[in-house]
Amino acid sequence: MEFFDIGTILFLVAAVVIFYQLRSVLGRRTGSERPPFDPYSSKPAEKEAVAAPENVVSLPRRRSGAEAETNYAAIDAFAKPGTDLNKGLRAIRDADPSFEPKSFIEGAKMAYEMIVLAYADGDRKTLKNLLSREVYDGFVTAIADRETRSEKVQSSFVGIDKADIVSAEMKGTEAYVTLRIVSELISATRDKAGEVIDGDPETVAEVRDVWTFSRDTRSSDPNWKLVATAED
Repeated sequence: MEFFDIGTILFLVAAVVIFYQLRSVLGRRTGSERPPFDPYSSKPAEKEAVAAPENVVSLPRRRSGAEAETNYAAIDAFAKPGTDLNKGLRAIRDADPSFEPKSFIEGAKMAYEMIVLAYADGDRKTLKNLLSREVYDGFVTAIADRETRSEKVQSSFVGIDKADIVSAEMKGTEAYVTLRIVSELISATRDKAGEVIDGDPETVAEVRDVWTFSRDTRSSDPNWKLVATAED
C-alpha cells in the first residue's frame, strides 16, 4: 500500500462512481432508439417501408354503374341494348375486358381468308392453328380425299362484302361468336388431267357462310378458333 497515497485512492473511487453513473444512462435501452446507420443500405433506416400484413388480400375495385355502362358503350353501339345479341356480347366482355365487336370482326375476316386459301392449298399447318380439333379433322379428311384423286383446287380470294355477328354467348368460360359472312371467290377444281370438274376459273362467285369462332377466356392465348361451319 506504500505505492498509493490518499489522493490517488480518492481519484480512483471518484472514477468508478462516474463510470457507473454514465453506464446507468448510456447503457439503458428504451425501445425507441434508431437503428445504427448502414452505409450500404439503399434507403435510410427511418424511411424503410412497413411490410403489409400477410393476411391482407387486395380485392378488385368494384365498378360503379356509370363505369359499367361506359365499358359497354362499344357493344351498345353495335347491338341494340336489351337484345339477345347485346346480352351475349356483354357477357363475353365481362369475361374478357379486351373484347370489342368491331375488332373481332376484322380479325375474323382475316382468319376467314386465311382458312379458305389454306384449305384450297392443302396447307394443314395453317389450318391447325386456326381450327378446333373437330373442324380440323373434317378439313384434313376432305383434303386427303382430294389428294387421293390427284385433284387440285385453284382459288383466288376477291374479298368480303359483308360480315356480321349474328349471335354471341358464354358457355362456362368459353366464348362463342357466330358470324354471317358474304364473300367473293374465284375457285375451280381440276382433275389429274387438268380438266375443270367443279367451279369456274374465270367467274367470281358469291359465297355465303355462317361460321362460329370460340375462345377460352381463361387462356392467355388471345386467338379464337373456328369451331363450326355452315352454308347460309
